Amino acid sequence: MNDLLAPIASYYTDKLRQFGDEPRGVDWNGPEGQAHRFAQLCQLLTPDSPFSIIDVGCGYGALLDFLEDRFKERMSACEYLGLDISDAMLEAAARRHANRPYARFVHGTQAPTRADFVVASGIFNVRLTSTDEAWRTYIRDTLATMDVSSTKGFAFNCLTSYSDRDRMRPDLYYADPCELFDFCKRTFSRNVALLHDYGLYEFTILVRK
Repeated sequence: MNDLLAPIASYYTDKLRQFGDEPRGVDWNGPEGQAHRFAQLCQLLTPDSPFSIIDVGCGYGALLDFLEDRFKERMSACEYLGLDISDAMLEAAARRHANRPYARFVHGTQAPTRADFVVASGIFNVRLTSTDEAWRTYIRDTLATMDVSSTKGFAFNCLTSYSDRDRMRPDLYYADPCELFDFCKRTFSRNVALLHDYGLYEFTILVRK
């Protein structure tokens, strides 16, 4: 793990120890907002047929819970791979989903295999003391990896630079949605959607191949 991400792994490990495997344990306010952002990311998926998906920064596996609730019996024909940089998160995810033969959890930021879809929720928010330049490079490098790892598309979310200035925190990164939309459109695909209308101080980008 590089020097940029090591403090992030410790940050989330501490959150999990403090709150357990619930939304606050991955630094979200509550289950409603978490489910709402998952719904945006999952607009990328093809729900009428089985799919494979890689969840970058999977935490304790909350997205898998959401997928199972939304697609129910169809999930047994799908493949889910969760990646995380926190060993404690992976252990919690493995315990929580021990009876899911279609799910596995791996340490790291890059999947050992490709999948139909790759998604990332919240991994670009907490930057702690990293500079804007370093964090922007990390985001672009991660998106390039997500692109290589996906065959049908990828999706991610970020806190928005349109947030209220008096509520912005220096340890969080607020991305420019127009800049990232342009980057994805010019770099990865002609089919890019920017979702910025769902009531949270963030946005979601869907890249379809």
